[in-house]
Amino acid sequence: MRRRLGQNLTSWAFVLLGWLAASGAFAQVELQDVRVWPGPDSTRVVFDLSGAIEHKLFTLDNPSRVVIDVPNASRGAVGGADGRGIVDRVRTGQRSPETLRLVVDLQKSVRVKSFVLPPSGRYGHRLVVDLDTGTPTITPATRATSAEAPPAPVVPMAEKPIIIAIDAGHGGEDPGARGARGTKEKDVALAISRRLAKLVNAQRNMRAVLIRDGDYYIDHRERTRLAREAQADLFVSIHADAFTDRRARGSGVYILSQRGASSEHARTLARRENESDLIGGVRLDDKDDVLASVLIDISQTAALEASFDAAERMLGEIGTINRLHQTTVQQANFLVLKAPDIPSVLVETAFISNPEEERRLSDSDFQARLAQRLLKGIQGYFSDYRPLMTVASASDAGAVEPVADAYTVQSGDTLSEIAARFSISMAALRVANGLGSDTIRIGDRLTIPSTH
Repeated sequence: MRRRLGQNLTSWAFVLLGWLAASGAFAQVELQDVRVWPGPDSTRVVFDLSGAIEHKLFTLDNPSRVVIDVPNASRGAVGGADGRGIVDRVRTGQRSPETLRLVVDLQKSVRVKSFVLPPSGRYGHRLVVDLDTGTPTITPATRATSAEAPPAPVVPMAEKPIIIAIDAGHGGEDPGARGARGTKEKDVALAISRRLAKLVNAQRNMRAVLIRDGDYYIDHRERTRLAREAQADLFVSIHADAFTDRRARGSGVYILSQRGASSEHARTLARRENESDLIGGVRLDDKDDVLASVLIDISQTAALEASFDAAERMLGEIGTINRLHQTTVQQANFLVLKAPDIPSVLVETAFISNPEEERRLSDSDFQARLAQRLLKGIQGYFSDYRPLMTVASASDAGAVEPVADAYTVQSGDTLSEIAARFSISMAALRVANGLGSDTIRIGDRLTIPSTH
C-alpha cells in the first residue's frame, strides 16, 4: 500500500512539473533589447526584458566597466549594443545556462545607479542603469548643467537679466504620450522649447536656460534643481496632453496644488540640515525649525501667487491661437513644479492624442506661433512683476540686503515716504509709474526706478 502511494505521488509530481513547464512557470526571462541614451552629464542604459527580474551589479576597473548578473534569464537573440555617450559598448552573454551576464564597457569611471521598472504604456519590464559622470559637457550659457557646484552668487537686479528656465518634458527612453501618427511628446516639447528659448534670448533683458537640449532623460527633481542653480526667475515646463478619448482637445496651464506645496514644505524642512540650501537667498541649515518653516512658507506662498499670475497670462495668450481645454488655471501635484522659491508653470500645449491637434503640434508654423504666445504671456507677467532679488554677503551667507525693483503699497504709506525709503526723487517715482498725482492706494504695485 505504502509503495503504491509513493508511486502515485511520483507520477503526480511528474505531471505537475510537466504542467508547470508547459505553462511557463519555470521559463527564463528573455532579454529583448538594449537601448543607450546619452545626455550631457549622464548616460542611461535600458535593458528591455520579457518579465520581472532580480539582479546583482558590481563595477570593475582597468578597463572601467559595469557588470550585471541576472539569474533565471537568457539573452535571446540580443548580442549587445553599440556605444553612445560614455559607453563604449554593451555586451551580453550567458555566465551559466541559468544566469545572464550584462557588461557595459565605459570610457571612464562613473557613479552607477540601477533599478527595475514594471510595464508602463508601450514598454514592458525594464532594467535601468544610470551612469553619472558628474562633469558637464555643455556650458551653462546654453543650458543648465548638473555639475556639483555651489550656487552662483546672487547679483543686483540692475546687473542680472530675467532668467527663464524652459523645461522640455520627458526625453530619452521616456517618450511621453504618442499620437496616432507616431508623433512623440518628447520631440514636440523639445521643438517648442527651443523656439521659445530663441525668442527669449532675443529680448534685451532676458536669458533662456534650456533644462533639456537633446534627446535624453532628466529626473524631475534634477530639473528643478538645475533651474534653481541657474537662478531662474520663472520655470516653464512644456508638454503635450493625451487622453483615451481622441476627441479631447485644447490647451491648458497648470501650477502646483496646495497639497503638493504642503508635502514639499515638509520635505524641504526635513532635508535642510543635510544641504546648505538657499531659499529666497537665505540659508536654512543654521535656522531652527520654527524660523526655517516660516521662511519656507513665505517663499513658497509668494512663488505660488506668482505662478498663478504667470500661468493666467500665458493661458490667455495661448487661447488666442488654440482652443482651451480648461478656461482657468489648473492645479496639480506635478513633481517638476515643486521648486519652493521659483514661480513654476506647466503648459499642456495641445492634445497629441487628438488627430487634428497632433497634426498642429508637428507643424512648425503652429510651434512658432505657440512659442510667440508663451513669450508674450511671460513678458506680460514681468511687465507687472520684476523679481525682488537679494544680494548675499560673501562673508556672511546668512545676511542679505534687499534690492527693490518693485514695491506693494502698505497701509500708512505715502509717496514721499516711499521715495525717501529707496533714495529716489518723487518726480522719478511718478514718471516710472505714470502717476498724475501723489495719490496711491493700498495694494498698488509701484515700479522703483534703478539708481545704478
